[in-house]
Amino acid sequence: MVEYVVQQGRWALWLVCGCYLVVVYITSRGLIAAPRYRLLQARIHSCRARVEVCAAAQPGSAGAAASLAAVTGRLDRLERNGQVAWRLLPQRWVVAIPLSKLASAWRALHEVEAQLLRLEGPEEIAVRCRALRLRLGSDGDPAGGSLAAELAAHAGDPAAERALLIAVTEQLSWQEDGEFEREYELQRIALWLALTGLGAVLLIGLVLDHRLSLLLGGLGGFLSPLIGVMRAQRPASWGVLVLAPVGGALAAPGGLLLVRMLADPELNLLGQVFLDNSWGSPARPISLAIALLFGFSGTLFSRLALAATGQLVPVAGRGTPRAGAPAV
Repeated sequence: MVEYVVQQGRWALWLVCGCYLVVVYITSRGLIAAPRYRLLQARIHSCRARVEVCAAAQPGSAGAAASLAAVTGRLDRLERNGQVAWRLLPQRWVVAIPLSKLASAWRALHEVEAQLLRLEGPEEIAVRCRALRLRLGSDGDPAGGSLAAELAAHAGDPAAERALLIAVTEQLSWQEDGEFEREYELQRIALWLALTGLGAVLLIGLVLDHRLSLLLGGLGGFLSPLIGVMRAQRPASWGVLVLAPVGGALAAPGGLLLVRMLADPELNLLGQVFLDNSWGSPARPISLAIALLFGFSGTLFSRLALAATGQLVPVAGRGTPRAGAPAV
């Protein structure tokens, strides 16, 4: 009977980790990358419409036709299968959208948009300059306000207006791409840590008898950002949401081990209750409650680890005589 319960607990741990792995995949594919990918597709279609307008406005220009053909070729490569998204079949189900490919695709699209600004007519350039001035002026940023004033100062001069519009657009695109690439880098780090942490959770759960403490630590890690969002009414970052349950699951057995060390009779800092309800007895109610607390509060684990580190110094140096003290 005991072996059956242990076996069922192992299958439950495998099931929970597998389900969370699916959640992590759906988060990275459908909640982080997919909205940016859909916006990329919309911008590509908008660029194609702008190409058609430019081609209709300059029907006899060989140079403009060659430039528009180059722009169309870059747009075709962006939409080609495998250029941005991994698909199971051509023009069919999207399997994954790597964040690195998405970032490079946005940089390529911004270059295409800058090239289109060099090909559009004066009326379209004037309209885009006015729209950009309104957007920069409504942001409330002093730098944006100065750029809007500079755009307004060159209104009426088509060549200067076009050159300034291209320069400002490229600068804003560069800033936007840099911000998103930094965000994507943080999200990739969070996803890698989550996958590695799931492997550690499986290893600890299968080797040691701490499956319940792992599950309750993961529950505490899930509740922490949930309650934070409900109380503060502000969204949490994707990295925190993905890592919190995995970090809570790993902090639970580690916290129980720290409690066992601090409650050891040689240190005797926490007392007999914590000695009996810690690492050696992970299935007791008090031990499970402690695991839930460690999963919920990462600061509790760090403070207890610092306290344990502070106690190791005098214990390690107990047999070493102080400077100037006579040796026994």
